[in-house]
Amino acid sequence: MDNIIKAPISFRPYLKTVIWGGDKICAYKGIPQPEPNIGESWEISAVPGHESVVEGGAYDGDTLTSLIDRFGPQLLGDRVAARYDGKFPLLIKIIDARDNLSVQVHPDDTLAMKRHNSLGKTEMWYIIDSDPGSKIYAGLSRQLTPELYGRMVAEGTFADALAAHDSAAGDIFFLPAGRVHAIGAGNLLAEIQESSDITYRIFDYNRRDAAGNTRELHTELAKDAIDYTVRDDYKSAPADPTVKDAGIVKCSHFDVRRILSSDGDGMELHTDPSSFTVIMCLDGEATVTAPEGSVTLRKGHSILLPATAGTVEIKGTATLLTAQA
Repeated sequence: MDNIIKAPISFRPYLKTVIWGGDKICAYKGIPQPEPNIGESWEISAVPGHESVVEGGAYDGDTLTSLIDRFGPQLLGDRVAARYDGKFPLLIKIIDARDNLSVQVHPDDTLAMKRHNSLGKTEMWYIIDSDPGSKIYAGLSRQLTPELYGRMVAEGTFADALAAHDSAAGDIFFLPAGRVHAIGAGNLLAEIQESSDITYRIFDYNRRDAAGNTRELHTELAKDAIDYTVRDDYKSAPADPTVKDAGIVKCSHFDVRRILSSDGDGMELHTDPSSFTVIMCLDGEATVTAPEGSVTLRKGHSILLPATAGTVEIKGTATLLTAQA
C-alpha cells in the first residue's frame, strides 16, 4: 500500500454517442464536440471497459481502478471498501436527451446478481436545464399487473401507463431499482447511480438506427424487475434555496447533497474516512483545495476526493453536488 492519498482527482470524460443524444454536453462543459449525437458524459466510472482515466496531477494517465488497486480503502473509504469488496460502487454521468430515451427499468441488486453477477441500478437525476415543455417519465400512473404489462407492451401502449412530470432546472428525481422511467426530450441532467450498465428496455418508439435496425427490447426480463406500486408523487422535494448545504437524496447506495458556494465566502468540506466524495460542478466555478493540491472546478466538471483527503476548502461562486457511497 502506497502513502496516504489526499489529492483531488480529475478524470477525462468518456463521451458516448447514442441515437437520442444531442449537442448540449460539450457546450455545457466548454470542450470541443468530437462527433454528433453525444448523449452521455461518463464523468467518473469503474465500469469494465470504460474505466475513467486521470487527467492532470501526480496520477495523470492512471485509471480509477489502478488507483483503487494502489490505495484501496484510503481512496474508497474503509466502509465502502469492505461493503463492495474493494470496487468503486458509483457511476457519475451527465445526460443530454435531444430525443426521448427508451422506456426502461433496472433490476435491483438481488436480481442483477442472480442474472448478471452485477450490482443493480438505483439512480437519481438532478435537472441542470430543460427546454420548454420537457418531461420526465417516472413511475406508473395507474395500477398494472405483470399480465396487463405484457399485453400493453405487445400492443405498444405501455408508455400510456407512465407518470409524466414537467421538468425544470433544479428538479430532483429518485429512481430506485424497479421504477419504470424515461428521460424526455429536451432535458440536460446529472445522474448519480450504482456502478451498473444493466438496462431492460421496454419500449423504444419503434426507432431504427443508421443500419435500419430496431434496438433490442427486454420485455420478459423487465416483467420481473418492475415495481408495480403506484405512488402519489414521484418527484423529490427541491433543495432549499436558502440553505448552503442541503441533503437532496439519501438511500442505501448513495448520499447526495447540493452545495451553494458564494464568492468571498469560503466553505469547508470534511471528507468521511468511511467513503470517498464526488463533487460535480453544475454551475459557476470554484477552487477546491485539499491537503495535497487544488483543482479549479468549472461548470460540467467533476472530481473525486479520496476518503483520506481530510478537510477541503471550497472558494468561488458555484452550485455543486456532492455524493458519497
